[in-house]
Amino acid sequence: MASEYGLLIDYDWCTGCHTCEVACQMEHKLPVGQFGIKVSELGPWEYKPEVWQFSYVPLPTDQCDLCRSRVAAGKLPSCVQHCQAKCMEYGKVEDLAKKLTDHKKQVLFAL
Repeated sequence: MASEYGLLIDYDWCTGCHTCEVACQMEHKLPVGQFGIKVSELGPWEYKPEVWQFSYVPLPTDQCDLCRSRVAAGKLPSCVQHCQAKCMEYGKVEDLAKKLTDHKKQVLFAL
């Protein structure tokens, strides 16, 4: 069964602040070491002379339920609400997919 809702993350703007992780842990009362969303580092490595890849990518885990109870109450998922860089968006997968052409460093998670 395909998911109707998901997260669009523009990881070009993610600063790696981990606020999404903390907000999720607090919302779901997850113990230390468990995450609904986890910020991963990509890089650093040099792929052309003096051109480096180094990014942060927030990745939903199997424990992510897109904050079902928050969304049912008309709120955004906690990670989206608290993202300081505003690089995360919640919505219908069909609508989010249309935005993938807006910027090259985006990922869409259908959960």
